[in-house]
Parts: sequence; C-alpha cells; structure tokens
Amino acid sequence: MSKNAKALVSACLMATAALGAHAQEQVLNLYSARHYSTDEALYTGFTKATGIKINRVDADDAGILARLKAEGSASPADVILLVDAARLHKGEVDGLFQPIKSKVLNDAIAPNLRGAPTADGSIAWYGLSTRARIVVFNKTKVQKDDVDTYEELGDPKLKGKICIRSGSHPYNLSLFGAVAEHIGMEKTEVWLKGIVANLARPPKGGDTDQIRAVAAGECDVAVTNSYYLARLMRSTKPEDVAAVNKLGVVFPNQQSWGTHLNIAGGAVAKHAKNQANAIKFLEYLVSAEAQNYFANGNNEWPTAKGVTTDNPALRAMTGNAPFKSETIPISAVGANAVKVQQMLDRVGFQ
Repeated sequence: MSKNAKALVSACLMATAALGAHAQEQVLNLYSARHYSTDEALYTGFTKATGIKINRVDADDAGILARLKAEGSASPADVILLVDAARLHKGEVDGLFQPIKSKVLNDAIAPNLRGAPTADGSIAWYGLSTRARIVVFNKTKVQKDDVDTYEELGDPKLKGKICIRSGSHPYNLSLFGAVAEHIGMEKTEVWLKGIVANLARPPKGGDTDQIRAVAAGECDVAVTNSYYLARLMRSTKPEDVAAVNKLGVVFPNQQSWGTHLNIAGGAVAKHAKNQANAIKFLEYLVSAEAQNYFANGNNEWPTAKGVTTDNPALRAMTGNAPFKSETIPISAVGANAVKVQQMLDRVGFQ
C-alpha cells in the first residue's frame, strides 16, 4: 500500500471513530421559561450525575409554546420547563407534550400537582416547585384581618387601595381560575368587578413593582407571588430592607380552602428525540438535591414528597410555621383560564 493510500485509510478510520463517538454522545435539548441564574446548578448537577449534556433554549412560556407549534415534528426539544399552570395546561391541550409513565415522578409528586392521567395512566406534565399567591399590605394603614381572604380583594372597604399586575398575566389567570373553582364562575365575575373598582391605579409592572408601590404609599394592598417578596427579604440593600419593614404579609384563606399555589413544571416534548434522557432529567428534578436548588435558589417550595428545605426568607414569611394551601387539582385551575380571560374582558380588568 502506498504512503498516500495508508494516509487515506488512517483518515477514514479516524473520521469513522469521531462519528461514532458523536453518535453516542448523550444530549438533552431543553426549552426553558425559567430565567433564574441559580438554575445553572441544576443543569450542572444533572450532567455531572448522568454524563448527559444539556443544550438549552430560553424564552417565556408563550414563546416556547409558539415555537413548538411552529417547529412541529422537526422540533429538537426534549424537555419543556414552564412557570405557570395555565400554560402547562394549554401545552397539553394543544398536543405539544408527550404523556409519560414514571413511577419515580408519580411517587414524588402529589396528584393535584400534575396533569390529569390519560386513559392508560400516562401523565403529560408534573409540577416541580410551588409558589404562593399572597397579599402584602401597609402595616400602618391596613389591618391584617381586612385582607386575609382573596374574597376581600373585591370588598368595597378596599376601594382605591389595591395594586396588582395585569389581570391577564398567567399568575393572575391561575389565581382567578382557582377562585372560580372554589366559588363558581358567576360569583368570580362579580368578585373580579369588585377588584377593578378597588384599584388604586391601572394594572402595570410586575409583582416586585406592586410590592414597592405599597412600600412607597402608592397603594395599601398588593398581590404577589411569594418568591418576589422573599427576594426583597433576602436583600441587603438599604432601600429593600426599608421597604420590607413597612409591609405585612398574608397567606389568604387559612380558615377556608387555603392559599393558592401556582407551579413551575416540566413535560416531555411531543416529538422528543431523546425521550429516555428527558424522563431521566424530570426524575432528577424531583430529587432532594434538585428540589433544594429550587427552594434556596429561587425561594420556591419543593413539590416532591418528603423533601425539606431551610430557606430563611420563606421561614420568616410564614412565621416559621406551615400554612394551609389549597388542594384542588392544578390542572383544573389551568382549564379555567379561557373562561376567566373572557370575564376579565367583560369587567374591564386590563
């Protein structure tokens, strides 16, 4: 064999070996609506434990669902992480997820924090962490007893006192969908009309803006996800410390159905090319290690049974005591979103 021929054979063998190695490389393509820097530890931990490399695309919930629809069967996505029950439900209804069977996930996540089972017992999505929809108030102007239920947000006694973000934001759609599940659609529409009448200003900004508005005296009562308040509580900035010191906090409806919990959750994409890796990743996310990343990194509560955390802000927020949370299926809450949006349009809730 000539020198050139030997070189050619050697090059071919090296190329074949490289292709084989590439073909065997374990990967996971993730579309995530979680934009928290602390989640990097989750991805690093999973790769370290399994050797599976994560390729990530970041977007918001709506953007991810739109992208999945546009890509269709050509989508490279294996796992979808979203941060709202209504959007998870929409993804399921639109056929963008692949229902799976996993004993690990079913044992870890309570039935009310996951999608409803299909005919063969498969589940389309699982809640991986929870956040409470709570009320903050100006301690010098409002009594706690006047804001300790969601129903009171629509009471005329709070006229001109409430700040809240857009009614159509997923966090509020899920809260309103939960209230509808408890008191019915007709009463919910009356309640929403009452909230509109009680607004101190038109809805604008995010949850942190509502908290700061109460501290600044622009309004006296605001609705927020718990982790936004927890971030301010853990801040050492003088302006944040000063703001938090002005606020009281309520976990509503402790004497009735309990405080509304929304979820961040995960699903296997409909056209996942790496299904086994996708299930491994979701199962990793309910491990004690991953659940503690959720709790301490973004001030959320774990969903996995038996996992305990030690987040100082969450402890302080609840008075170092457990609180009563609602137990209705989060899938039912998501299913109410369309009807709730129609109500918002009718009552003029921006």
